[in-house]
Amino acid sequence: MPLLARVAVIADVHGNVMALEAVLAELERERPDAIVVAGDVASGPEPAATLERLMGLEGARFVRGNADREAVAAFDERRPFDAEGDAPANDAVWTAQRITRAQRDFLAGFEERVVLEVGGLGEVLFCHGSPGSDGEIMTSLTPEPSLRRLLAGIGQRVVVCGHTHVQFDRTVGGTRIVNAGSVGMAYQGRRGAFWLSLGPGVEHRRSDYDCESAAARILASGYWGAEGLAHEIILRPPGPREVEASFERLAAERGERG
Repeated sequence: MPLLARVAVIADVHGNVMALEAVLAELERERPDAIVVAGDVASGPEPAATLERLMGLEGARFVRGNADREAVAAFDERRPFDAEGDAPANDAVWTAQRITRAQRDFLAGFEERVVLEVGGLGEVLFCHGSPGSDGEIMTSLTPEPSLRRLLAGIGQRVVVCGHTHVQFDRTVGGTRIVNAGSVGMAYQGRRGAFWLSLGPGVEHRRSDYDCESAAARILASGYWGAEGLAHEIILRPPGPREVEASFERLAAERGERG
């Protein structure tokens, strides 16, 4: 496994092309040795344009997110859009109905997890939700016993995840867990596209982009959830603590805690 001096991690783009372009512009200037895309890339207002841009990233590694997996399933099953369906189901169908077969195949080829050797950090495991599942939840508020269970059996001392759209950095039982944050649907309490730079340390990053123009573009996209995304997330991002508390309640309801 080659030793990489610097690795950039982007996660949870969710079809926000303008946010993605802002981060990629920074990466083009900084030229990291590798880019890891940690899942949930297309589900959102502009899935095809997002995938087209990501498919052109040479040498990038792609980790499967739960939304990526559901979009592929919706494409394969030709699911109809159900106005009464929940948000994840609606996003999956919206995405599936707007991507090509080649883009579906690209999504289907994402890896469950990626391991890279990063200078100053050693072997780093990249996942979406947890090392064992793209849908499991890890936050800065997750009880230590639950985190130990979710991390059981892995050999790496650094785990990078996404899924909850909130950056954090904590260590439990000798394992450092770092959330990259979200590029396109950030829950950081302030505007911007959030990502991660690794090597030799860990640096949480934020890229500015024109959120007013992005919101207008989202509203013009016809996306089923455009109003909420544009006004309640892009323009007025929720704070991390309230979001993480909500995720923890969901995890408890699903039996992931305790």
